[in-house]
Amino acid sequence: MENNIKYSPLALADLDEIWDYISLQLSNPTAAENTVNGILDAVDTLRQFPKSGATVEFSNGISSGYRFVQYGNYMAFYRISNNDVFIDRVIYGKRDYMKILFSNK
Repeated sequence: MENNIKYSPLALADLDEIWDYISLQLSNPTAAENTVNGILDAVDTLRQFPKSGATVEFSNGISSGYRFVQYGNYMAFYRISNNDVFIDRVIYGKRDYMKILFSNK
C-alpha cells in the first residue's frame, strides 16, 4: 500500500528558503532546482518505504519519534502515522536540527 506524503507549512517554507538561498544568494537557479527536486525525490521514496529513513534519538538513546531522509546536505524530518508520512521540517544538516525540532517557540 502506498503512503500519503503530507508537508507541514514549516517544511514548505523550508523548501522555499532553500530554493531562495541557492537561487538568489548563490546565484545558481539550476542548483536550486536540482537540490529542491532531489529533496522531493528522496521524500517521495517514503511512499513505498516509510521506515527507510534513519531514526532520530536523543543523547540518552530515547527515540524522538522522528526519522529523516537525506539529500546532499539537507535532511527531511518526518513522522509516520498509519498510512500518512508527515514531513515536518527540511533542515540543512550542519545546523542544530535537534534544537530546531524541539525548541519551544
